[in-house]
Amino acid sequence: MFNGFTPETSEFLWELSFNNERPWFLAHKEQFERCLNTPFKELAKETTTLLQQRFPDITWYCHVSRIYRDARRLFGRGPYKDHLWFTVKDGADYNSGPCFWFEIDPRSFGYGLGFFDVTPSEMELFRRSIDAEPARFARLAEGVAAMKQFRVEGPTYARPKGNYPEPVRSWYERRRVGANASFDFGGDALSERLPLILAEAFSELMPMYEYLLSVHRAAGEAGLTAESERSHG
Repeated sequence: MFNGFTPETSEFLWELSFNNERPWFLAHKEQFERCLNTPFKELAKETTTLLQQRFPDITWYCHVSRIYRDARRLFGRGPYKDHLWFTVKDGADYNSGPCFWFEIDPRSFGYGLGFFDVTPSEMELFRRSIDAEPARFARLAEGVAAMKQFRVEGPTYARPKGNYPEPVRSWYERRRVGANASFDFGGDALSERLPLILAEAFSELMPMYEYLLSVHRAAGEAGLTAESERSHG
């Protein structure tokens, strides 16, 4: 059962960021399990269960990141991450398609909706879908904008792609896009209610999630997704 993270969780991650080496981590393995790994997995499990209860017609998959970095991609960094994240989505491939996510690091925690691993062709299809029904997407974008804790993020194109007003413009002009809420460590991160808070936030974002999922599925049928490229690579 998730009982909230503790100040020790943040302290451990800070210490790890300054002592990112195997001997230190092994000496603090019990602390890692107790204050970070175990509660993190409990949070992911309970959040997924609550989402499954709210949307029983969808089979939700949860992917929890590991603390260990890929040895092939260290690039001079230590072997351990100083943050953990999990995703919840309709589909077992956590690399592809829209997802709900939660992340914690030494100084902060955040959650939201992401549409990250996308190809330029998939984003072009996304923009065409907005062009086809701009009023429909405007209602969805306005719904997200009304949730004051979220802001739309993602790298933008060097040149404008359209001429839409806000809040549609914030979604239309991105190479990849997400709605993110970020907070200083503490607050809800220390609360046993965090799984419910995440489930409620994800439920509010569900209309936009379903829209992005429909775009992703259409792109998959057309062979335009990163997943399609990997399967044919």
